[in-house]
Amino acid sequence: MKPLLSYESIQSVLKDTSPGTTEALAQEAAALTRQYFGRTMSLYAPIYLSNHCSSFCTYCGFNNRQKIKRIKLSLTEIQNEMRQVSQTGIENILLLTGESYAMTPISYLQDAVEAARGHFTGISLEVHPMETDEYRALYRQGVDGITVYQETYNRKRYQEVHLGGKKKNYDYRLGTPERAARAGMRSISLGILLGLGDTAEDLLALFQHLRSLEKNYPAVEYSLSFPRLRQIKGQGLAPQTIDDIAFTKIICLARIFFPRVGINLSTREPPRLRDHLIECGVTRMSAGSKTSVGGYTLADPSAQDPQFDIQDNRSVDDILKMLKQRDFDPVFTDWRPIPNI
Repeated sequence: MKPLLSYESIQSVLKDTSPGTTEALAQEAAALTRQYFGRTMSLYAPIYLSNHCSSFCTYCGFNNRQKIKRIKLSLTEIQNEMRQVSQTGIENILLLTGESYAMTPISYLQDAVEAARGHFTGISLEVHPMETDEYRALYRQGVDGITVYQETYNRKRYQEVHLGGKKKNYDYRLGTPERAARAGMRSISLGILLGLGDTAEDLLALFQHLRSLEKNYPAVEYSLSFPRLRQIKGQGLAPQTIDDIAFTKIICLARIFFPRVGINLSTREPPRLRDHLIECGVTRMSAGSKTSVGGYTLADPSAQDPQFDIQDNRSVDDILKMLKQRDFDPVFTDWRPIPNI
């Protein structure tokens, strides 16, 4: 029986320790995923362009109090990174930066997007929030997706972990997906950082936020992500409280409440769990990822400063092999932009 979209119902599911509850959720989520997505799995990879950041978020390896080497890729270095990633077969790319409006202005992002158009069919951004006209300019440049996480929807907790920079502005960040939708973005990915706040409260707020966006901007393709707090070079900046069973339930709940929405899974999670979750609702996963600036071409991994530690280090070829062994159809691209003439 489908749980109600309420705090009490979500909390009850998360607290239920019965294996039967998890199995029933997994089976329902799997059936819905096969109904709406078949056995396809979209693949993507991130490329980090800069780790300069003007915000102080206590859980992030790029925050402006971290004593790391700050790097901003030149256009030549960006091209090198993109060439390296595209050679693996990846066609969907997520371009990321720290949240520095001064170091990575829209002009820099436009140059990076223009470079990406020569290598990839799908280009998404996970950067600092912007105004509608800026998103519209990036959309016209070739960006088709925006990723932005509220991190936590609890205002008090939000203020406790965002101590400096423009990211402190809760309402401005909350309105970011709507500004991107008004600009014409084809896809928008929302999420929460599991472990920051009360999980059931954040899930309910995220689901309500998504339902509101679906109602007001039905043409947008939405997806959800549920990154868990991870160590950075072995250093834990915040406690991890979400175990694998709870994480699996969260993925299943998202699928049950939103049968047609994409669910993303990054290399924050270990291989065994990722392999399991593709049966329970995940429709899009990263492969061969590097989470530091210039991670594909610039430096030895031990010398890099990642945003978070990767748990799944398998190559794109390894992921393809795993998917095919499990009777999945790996998808590098399922759409291509056609310019109006």
